[in-house]
Amino acid sequence: MAAPKDSPCPPPPQHLPYATDAQRWQAVLARDARADGQFVYAVRTTGIYCQPSCPKRLPRRENVCFFDSPEAAEAAGFRASRSPQKHSAARADIVAAACRSIDMAETAPALEALAAQAGLSAFHFHRLFKAETGLTPKAYATAARARRLRAQLAKPEASVTDAIYGAGFQSSSRFYETADQRLGMPARDYRDGGAGAEIRFAIGQCSLGAILVAQSRRGICAILLGDDAELLVRDLQDRFPKAELIGADRGFEQLVAQVVGLIEAPALGLQLPLDVRGTAFQERVWQALREVPPGSTVSYAELAARIGSPKAVRAVGSACGANPLAVAIPCHRVLRSDGDLSGYRWGIERKRALLLREAHGQRELPDQNS
Repeated sequence: MAAPKDSPCPPPPQHLPYATDAQRWQAVLARDARADGQFVYAVRTTGIYCQPSCPKRLPRRENVCFFDSPEAAEAAGFRASRSPQKHSAARADIVAAACRSIDMAETAPALEALAAQAGLSAFHFHRLFKAETGLTPKAYATAARARRLRAQLAKPEASVTDAIYGAGFQSSSRFYETADQRLGMPARDYRDGGAGAEIRFAIGQCSLGAILVAQSRRGICAILLGDDAELLVRDLQDRFPKAELIGADRGFEQLVAQVVGLIEAPALGLQLPLDVRGTAFQERVWQALREVPPGSTVSYAELAARIGSPKAVRAVGSACGANPLAVAIPCHRVLRSDGDLSGYRWGIERKRALLLREAHGQRELPDQNS
C-alpha cells in the first residue's frame, strides 16, 4: 500500500492535555509514555503510526501527522508499526507510583486524583492501570485495604474494631457486609489464625487416582487430585493450618460422589456452591475459566485477553497454577499458544485424560507410559 503522503492532519481537541501539535511533537521527542493512549503520530513517508513513546528512530517533523486514536490513523490509510514498543518500563513506573499512593493512603484516593498525579485523563489512566496490573484502581484499592486488614488482625492482642478502622474502613457496618468475602471467615476467627473455622473433608477414588474434597460453611473450598491420599491431606492442612479439619460423615460422602461424577463426566457440571478464595486477579481468571465450556480450550494469551489484561499472560498462568478446585474451575482447558498441554498442577497426564474425556466422551485412564 502506498504511503498516504497527503493525508490531512485533523486538529486536536483543545481540551486534551496534549492539545496542540507542538505539545504532541514535544511528547514524541521526549518519548513520553504518559502520552500513550492520548494520541498517535503517523509518518507520511512510511505510512505507519506509533504511540508517542515508540523507540523507533524519530522522523522529520514535516513528515509527521497526529491522530487522536489508532482507529483514526487507520481510517486515514496508515498502518500500525510492528516494531516492539519498549516503553513498558515508563508505563510500569506510572502505575507503580499510583499503587504506592493507594497503599499509603488511609482512604482510597479518587480515580481523578490518581490520574492527575500521573498527568493523564481519568479514562486513559484507568485503561493503563488495568492493562498493567490486571485490576481496576478500585479493585486494587479494595485488595490493598484487605491486606491492611489482615496485617492489623495479625498484630498481638489486636481487637477486631481497631483492625477495622486501622485498615481504613469508615464504619464497622460497611466492613461486616463483606467480611467473609475479604477473609474467607469471620474476622475474629481470622485474628485467631483460623482457629474455630471448620473444614469438613473426605477422600475418595476416581479414575484419575485419589481425590480429596473439602467444604467450608460457604461451599466447596478444595478439590485435590493425586496419587497419595496422605499428601492430599497434608496439602489441605497447609491450606488451612489452624482450622478444625473434620473427617466427614456418610452424608458428606454423597457430595464427594457428585464431585467424582464431575471428574468422570465434566460436561455434567457441578451444581454446588464453591468457596473461592484468591486475590482479585485470581478470581477474575477463575471466573473466566468457568465460562470455557467442556470440549473447548483456550490459550493463556486468549484467557488474558478475555479478562481485559492481554499483557498478563504469565500472571494468568500463575493463577491457573494456584487453582485449588480441580475440574470445578477447569484450568485443564488452558493450553499454550502452540497447542502444547504445558503444565498442570495435578499432573500433565491427568490434564490429557480430562481433555480427551471432554472431547470424545471417553473415560480413559491416563497413559503412564506416554
